[in-house]
Amino acid sequence: MRVSGWVRGIAVLAATSAACVSAASEAKWLRATSDHFVVYSSVGEAALRKTATQLEQFDGVMRILHRANTPPAEPGTNRVTVYVVNTASDVRKLMGKGSANVAGFYVPRVSGSIAFTPRSGGGDGDLQPQIVLFHEYAHHFLLGTFAAAYPAWFSEGYAEFVSTARFEKDGVMVGVAAQHRAYSLFNTRGLSAERLFDTGSRRLSDEERGSLYARGWLLTHYIMFDPARGATFRRYLDALNTGVPSVTAARAAFGDLRALDRSLDAYLAQSRIPGIKIAYSRLPDPKITVEPVSAGAEALMALRMESERGVNNKTAQPIYTRAKAIAATYPTDPVAQGWFAEMAYDAVQDDDAEAAVDRALAADPKMAQALLYKARIHLRRASAASTKDADAWKKARIWVVKANRLAPDDAEALSLYYDSFGAERTPPTKIAIDGVKRALELVPQDPELRFKVAAQEIRDGDAEDAKRTLRPLAFDPHMPADNPAARLITILESGKIGPEALRLLGPGQDGVAETPPAG
Repeated sequence: MRVSGWVRGIAVLAATSAACVSAASEAKWLRATSDHFVVYSSVGEAALRKTATQLEQFDGVMRILHRANTPPAEPGTNRVTVYVVNTASDVRKLMGKGSANVAGFYVPRVSGSIAFTPRSGGGDGDLQPQIVLFHEYAHHFLLGTFAAAYPAWFSEGYAEFVSTARFEKDGVMVGVAAQHRAYSLFNTRGLSAERLFDTGSRRLSDEERGSLYARGWLLTHYIMFDPARGATFRRYLDALNTGVPSVTAARAAFGDLRALDRSLDAYLAQSRIPGIKIAYSRLPDPKITVEPVSAGAEALMALRMESERGVNNKTAQPIYTRAKAIAATYPTDPVAQGWFAEMAYDAVQDDDAEAAVDRALAADPKMAQALLYKARIHLRRASAASTKDADAWKKARIWVVKANRLAPDDAEALSLYYDSFGAERTPPTKIAIDGVKRALELVPQDPELRFKVAAQEIRDGDAEDAKRTLRPLAFDPHMPADNPAARLITILESGKIGPEALRLLGPGQDGVAETPPAG
């Protein structure tokens, strides 16, 4: 899988353990499947089942908090795949550059969002793995459940608020103090309310970023347990999502922001903070299936995690080289062959990739991943040949169509079908445009997919729709300082629309797939 360029990570608060343990394990890898998750782990069935169950219960807790009882699609759509590795050190190895203080990370993408978490923390300074995993899944849940843009303080503050959920004998306790943010709350100057609401592009210092999480948690906690404050927040959010500047919307809803600062300080100084316990009887009884992975998948698991994390031109080749000998040992294992096909494709070894795809499909003709890589291979060949032969492009797309017929709500297939027209350098059909918009409905967390849909809306002259699509990215604190989504909204608000607006954004940022879609 090619690097998406967009990874969420949550940092530890202090120096982490220097211990380094291999991600590989003597124990056998197991796979747990539920409505919202696929979890790979080698910790044993009982521990894996507990992890998967608590993840589903955590999802249920958030649905109760937000009265979001109806999922946006059928159960199993837009699952998050979680890889449980041994230690935080293993997580940092997988994340690579910029991971010195990262205790876990999440990658949202149309082909299936993934998260990496350690089974245990390192030293006393490490965040607990459950807090990290719950924090990241909260982002996934919030973006997937409510079609709204959130300011950075709430996006991170809400994730912090729910991440400390505690599983007790009779229920799940929500609102537990974020002890891992205590230093920032009590020992630093802290961001003012006005600065929290200021969504400008000024980069935050490390101390300010810590305060964004900590004061964001405090402000979120402040509004979550009081109906009147909650209503005030909703008025602010409604205004923000219609284009009102954040500070202006905050003053209109909350009033004097200096008074809000004083209220927050008093709230923090309470001897006790409120919380809520949700009884297990109110939560769904999760159906968890646990099974061992195939022998081929077991042998490829370490390389699969490296591939899933994302590769580039430098890292794809060694993974492919190591995987080729392993995959040859399991020619009839569809999972192993499908995984190897992806690794070969990323290394631009298309003949090996297609041979692996054919072996996978011979063993499992309905394997969606293999069908889509068959399409990618043919699309790349057609693009490399600069062919104008419509039949060649049709033959490539037929593999996407086959995958779509097997699973109409497969967002990856819908997105790839749309991308195929960019690879051909021809305008997408209405069916393709409708499909990519449906893909965003199914996987609203993927920022590249969101930008792609917004670019299409701009080309179609739908400036207001494009701004609504872009706002979640414009307010995302993990986007670069020169946020292209925020810049594009500014361009649209100046009255520019269509290809001219995209050209003003700069080369290579118009959302058009001008090269064959990568894995």
